[in-house]
Amino acid sequence: MKILIKLISSVFFVGYSPYAPGTIGTLAGLGLYWLLPRHSSGLYFSIIGLLFIIGILIGKKAEETFEKKDCRKFVLDEVFGILIALAMVPFGLFYIITGFILFRIFDILKPFPAKLAEKLPYGWGVMLDDAIAGIYANLTLQIIVLGRSQLTLTLS
Repeated sequence: MKILIKLISSVFFVGYSPYAPGTIGTLAGLGLYWLLPRHSSGLYFSIIGLLFIIGILIGKKAEETFEKKDCRKFVLDEVFGILIALAMVPFGLFYIITGFILFRIFDILKPFPAKLAEKLPYGWGVMLDDAIAGIYANLTLQIIVLGRSQLTLTLS
């Protein structure tokens, strides 16, 4: 059972990277994002919901397995968070890179209420702080999308 917890929470051991496991986990999330169909928002949000439920359910077991709260090896939350960051954003390299950078910044800085959410027990804190970082990144991306579309309208 411990190996399954490690496999899922570290996203197939991506979280075992000795360098920046959160960033590497976010890159793994971009791999999943790239594979998801663009035409099915229902499937997209179902996967986000499923990742959230899995993260909550295995959170306590992961803490026991890794013997640490919010262990760096637990990167399922980064995959979940980057999918939130890129939800309902046009597909394109500019938005993917910008979303990645914004998500990592918000995940590291943990603006209100992410820092508070992080203190929640087990999987709740681990998943919700990344949900908040993803929401902040998504809102910022939506502003960028709107600004770029306004600029395009103005130039045409």
